[in-house]
Amino acid sequence: MPTEATREQVRQLAAVGAQVVDVLPAAEYRSTHLPGAVNLPLKELDARTDQLDRSRPVIVYCHDTV
Repeated sequence: MPTEATREQVRQLAAVGAQVVDVLPAAEYRSTHLPGAVNLPLKELDARTDQLDRSRPVIVYCHDTV
């Protein structure tokens, strides 16, 4: 179930092994992303969830400067 998280909660989850997923298009991901984040573009997310470890928490984010 999706849950909103604060920056500190994200840091804590990532520190204990949560998977960080950036859903921006690949070109935007290449220009800027959080350290350790993997890129699963939003338009491809449903088809690529098999790349995630279901035994670990998943943090999904999208940085939009607009």
